[in-house]
Amino acid sequence: MSTPLETKAPPLDATPPAFRSAILHRAFAAFTYRDFSILWFGAFSSTVGTWMQQVAQSWLVYEITQSSFYLGLDYFFGQLPILLFTVIGGVIADRHDRRQLILGSQYIQMANAFLLAILVLSKHVVVWEILVLSFITGVAQAFGGPAYQSLVPTLVHKKDLPNAIALNSIQFNLARVFGPILSSTTMAAFGAAACFGLNGLSFLVVIVALMSLSVKHLPPTDRKPMLEEMKGGFSYARSEPSIIAITVLASMTTFLALPLLTFLPVVARDVFHGDVGVYSRMMSVSGAGAVVGALVVAWLGRFRHMGLTLLLVQVVFGLLIVAFSFSRVFWLSNLLLFGTGACLMCVFSMTASLVQLLVPDHLRGRVMSIYMVAFRGGMPLGSLASGFAASLTSVPSVLAVNGGLVSLVAIYFLVRSPGVRRL
Repeated sequence: MSTPLETKAPPLDATPPAFRSAILHRAFAAFTYRDFSILWFGAFSSTVGTWMQQVAQSWLVYEITQSSFYLGLDYFFGQLPILLFTVIGGVIADRHDRRQLILGSQYIQMANAFLLAILVLSKHVVVWEILVLSFITGVAQAFGGPAYQSLVPTLVHKKDLPNAIALNSIQFNLARVFGPILSSTTMAAFGAAACFGLNGLSFLVVIVALMSLSVKHLPPTDRKPMLEEMKGGFSYARSEPSIIAITVLASMTTFLALPLLTFLPVVARDVFHGDVGVYSRMMSVSGAGAVVGALVVAWLGRFRHMGLTLLLVQVVFGLLIVAFSFSRVFWLSNLLLFGTGACLMCVFSMTASLVQLLVPDHLRGRVMSIYMVAFRGGMPLGSLASGFAASLTSVPSVLAVNGGLVSLVAIYFLVRSPGVRRL
């Protein structure tokens, strides 16, 4: 028996239930909104299929060509339409029903996935066909992307917008964990065509989700000429120095950092002498890190010194890329990949959140399209430039230089751009 002076040991989990509930509510606040939850789960299913196709397609291109340049070229053709058409897509997203625009984009991407599956099954697929289909898919994303980015903020209250953006990043990167694993398993059992076919089927889930939304975008009735509205978006962006700075920062980050993911097939095959299974595991590790990074941003929500935190994380991000380029130990490389994935998603989630918070709804489609051109446009240009450089030197050398530049860009903004630091 215990005496009155004795105390019992606390339970292993002494965290009050109310405290745990508050933590979970803060981390997943956007899921309390019905339409956001429906769209999140629909997008997740589709993105798993997209990552299955991305892994299978990258491996297919490298098998056909044995060239890191063609890997970069395929990525370039997939992202080039973002540079060409996204600003127009942003104007259209402000003028028309955003949900219908996203649906049209999903139909086109679904058809492309099925067509690629048929080409592979025919055993006559050549690299130019893959490049053309990548370009067409990019066109669909150029018009659907601004509509999607503009629709998400209408599904939640403004105070929960950073949480919604971070959770949206989580679904993308959870898919990056499961998609490559499913892709390698499916390729081993049924071949690449099955990955493309399953991706086509996955678009049906997000299509059903979009049709189930109760919130609808009512475009303004007093429309101005398209060119005038486009100029209005650029004028607003120019009037906000913080938006310009964040946009430039995002563009430089994607230009320099995203080749890390583009070249993972080369690293898996040439550095670690592995097959598609090794490549898919490395993609999954990077995706798992990104999920952790997005969870951190989701839990933090809108917080003080967000801009300063963003820049400091980017400095660390660049250093991790440099370390990865020198590593020849598989477990260490995976650990570094996990860290780069976490930093990458912290940077991307915080930049997108800051832009969304600064932009009024009636201009959101246009301003977000400008941001997306810079953000997504840096990807193809970076992949093409880095692919060409890698063909002259080596992939590890290019990654080392890119990582160093990622950190230097962040240091420049820390020193020379007080506007970003103060956000």
